[in-house]
Amino acid sequence: MAATGASALAPTVPPNSPLARAERFVWLTARVLEQRLFAHHFRRAPAEPVVAALEAYRNEDGGYGHALEPDLRGPVSQPLHTAHALHVLDAVGHCAGQRVERLCRYLTSVSTPDGALPAVHPSQQGYPAAPFVTVVDDPPGDLLATGPVVGLLHRNEVWHAWLFRATDFCWQAVESLEKSHPYEIEAAVAFLDSVPDRPRAEAAAVRLGRLVREHRLAALDPADPDAYPVSPGYAPGEHHFAYDYARSPRSLARAWFTDEEMERSLDHLAAQQQDDGGWPVRWRRWAPAPALEARSMVTIEALRTLAAYGRPLG
Repeated sequence: MAATGASALAPTVPPNSPLARAERFVWLTARVLEQRLFAHHFRRAPAEPVVAALEAYRNEDGGYGHALEPDLRGPVSQPLHTAHALHVLDAVGHCAGQRVERLCRYLTSVSTPDGALPAVHPSQQGYPAAPFVTVVDDPPGDLLATGPVVGLLHRNEVWHAWLFRATDFCWQAVESLEKSHPYEIEAAVAFLDSVPDRPRAEAAAVRLGRLVREHRLAALDPADPDAYPVSPGYAPGEHHFAYDYARSPRSLARAWFTDEEMERSLDHLAAQQQDDGGWPVRWRRWAPAPALEARSMVTIEALRTLAAYGRPLG
């Protein structure tokens, strides 16, 4: 019988290579969405099945729910789910059209008075969520939720009225940061890497890089992570490394680190692949399903980061 499906399109991969081991992990544990994403990124499969799998998470309001972001359970749309959906659509080159127009209408409907997105919309109340997720009745605008969404929309040249105030919010938030934590810095980088005003973005990135180094927000020596502080509220050992900020050589955050620091961090990332083929979740685990669902997402991102820097996978 002739081979069919994504594997028929793929090159032969050594069975004990990082890619082959990760593929087995994905097929053993991942949701359909991550299975389709893996096939698209590493097995030359088309993008349309990824978009079809993502559609199961979309709600009538144009947002996304149903635990697309595993730490928020339940059916309701949430900004973090919607940011994740945008990340997927961007990754497969489908961040456009009526789907994104509806998504922007949802973003408008849940925005705070300053035009930003809350980290968690109050509709999450009554559904399970990670204990480190705070659900309040009147949440403020949040850079962590808003920055990646604004960045991805600009990256894909999506123009919508919601973007104007949200972009202003992100500029004000990024340029006023004096103290921060790694996930917020990652959100700022996602914004700066794609916002159209490149000179302003480059200047802001230089300042952020100084903040990261002065406050030791990146573990520059992965062999001695305990020499670096863990941010308040993070899990024990939840350090961030150079590759967490600069997911590709094109990121503005790449300039924050020397070649030696970057190579050490990538060596560390490659070495983190576990015996079952997946990469570990570093944040606090609170229930079996969210941790398992997140691991396949983390595994795909690790492979994409290593590939972006030219590291051999198989």
